[in-house]
Amino acid sequence: MHPATRRALYRRLRSANPRPRSELEYSSPFELLVAVMLSAHTTDKSVNAATRKLFPLANTPRAMLALGIEGVKPYLRPVGLHNAKSRNLIGLCRQLVQHHGGKVPAQRAALEALPGVGRKTASIILNIVFGENAIAVDTHIFRVANRTGLAPGKTPLAVEQALAAGTPEEFKRDAHHWLLLHGRYVCTARTPACPACIIADLCEYADKTKSGASKERPRPPGASRSRPRTRNRRSAAG
Repeated sequence: MHPATRRALYRRLRSANPRPRSELEYSSPFELLVAVMLSAHTTDKSVNAATRKLFPLANTPRAMLALGIEGVKPYLRPVGLHNAKSRNLIGLCRQLVQHHGGKVPAQRAALEALPGVGRKTASIILNIVFGENAIAVDTHIFRVANRTGLAPGKTPLAVEQALAAGTPEEFKRDAHHWLLLHGRYVCTARTPACPACIIADLCEYADKTKSGASKERPRPPGASRSRPRTRNRRSAAG
């Protein structure tokens, strides 16, 4: 994709959603870390359903450790793979307490050393909590980047590297959210809503959905559910 086209694409996404936010519910860096870790292979809706009950009971590493694996397991059933995620959650909390004073670390290597935390989760934490221009690549972003021609790549890491190299600095902080929401609600895996897409004329996808083929009306990338419904309004870095 030509650099000018790439810039125009981001400008439109920014115009539609000037302040994109995660759809995960959280009120602290630790809560966000847990929510993102739990979101692997499931939906944000399922994670929010679980954490709405879990976080009021335990929203610090020490409080979570006190519950133990068997104590958190019933709360994680909505997210799937709850046995493995329960073990990872308690292991993550143990490492935070033992090696980081109960705080979420600000270094990628330290984050990726935590149980259940991979490169994608680390990038999200570095971006939202610590303000780094990290771009996490999930299945939605991988699809959008390849389908549009924005940052083609055969692996998530290749797409991440292409996005990091090709995304203008002014857009890097929010690129992850814009592309994720666009892939979740507009550029969907099945029958993308091309007729309603605000970047359709910039997109290089050869098999665009024809008008009338999409049965569902996409939610605009700036709709209310793109903002987190936190229990309070504290900043993620608070």
